[in-house]
Amino acid sequence: MTFAQRLVERITRVRTPLVVGLDPRWKSLPDSLRDGTDLASQAIAYQRFCCEIIDVVAPLVPAVKPQVAFFEQLGWQGMKALGGVIDHARSKGLLAIVDAKRGDIGSTAEGYASAWLGADSPWRGDALTVSPYLGDDALEPFAKVCHETDSGLFVLVKTSNPGSGALQDRRAEGRPICHHVAEWVEKLAQRDSDATGYGSIGAVVGATYPEQLAELRTLMPHIMFLVPGFGSQGGTAADVAPAFDERGLGAIVNSSRAIIFAHQRPEFAELDWQRAVESATREAIEQLATVAKIG
Repeated sequence: MTFAQRLVERITRVRTPLVVGLDPRWKSLPDSLRDGTDLASQAIAYQRFCCEIIDVVAPLVPAVKPQVAFFEQLGWQGMKALGGVIDHARSKGLLAIVDAKRGDIGSTAEGYASAWLGADSPWRGDALTVSPYLGDDALEPFAKVCHETDSGLFVLVKTSNPGSGALQDRRAEGRPICHHVAEWVEKLAQRDSDATGYGSIGAVVGATYPEQLAELRTLMPHIMFLVPGFGSQGGTAADVAPAFDERGLGAIVNSSRAIIFAHQRPEFAELDWQRAVESATREAIEQLATVAKIG
């Protein structure tokens, strides 16, 4: 099965497009997990935290999205923990979308792609986030490995951060740069679109700019969207509605802090931290069900 087929199959099975972002931060971890402050102890805590989140959300969502930066902060111990988290996610039937935002040219891009993508790669990622801003020769090696390994890419097109407009909204030839990137990514995706209507090449499009999200959906009809910015960053279910097709497919919506640190939210303060994660996940699923009518 292609990446798009596996993703759609999993979304349809659990009937939600929600993806849980795994962004461990030491000071936000539950007190019960913070035993020791050296790098090795923190890495053990990060792996346990993320794996116990996976145990909770595996029956509820199609995928998780580990953010590599938080593991890199801990050096090789952290990266070893990341490997354990990805393996645990896959063992539970979840897709692992690696948020590493890689991007380089030639043999370096090939190295990144072969390192992160596919079941037989060292990191065993099902998909990877990548930057397009080094040009087409930077994306082609990633696209080639995706095709060979039935894995996926999510290309940064319009990101959710407040400063994204400084480059992505700058006009070139009368249109925003993100529109030029969108058309380019759409052409890549059309080369291997499958029965789902989507290809293995997807796009990152933030929930915090709903009008642009709607415009970009028109420009990228064969693209699976990865939508950050829902939840703690202020994006709502109504904001992400334009990302979905009439089947409730076409996008996955990421929520990180609002779910994984739900024990810090007043409404879940009486629950143990894993039950808080479950409650926050179910809450987000209910919100998205109002706009993604799956099945």
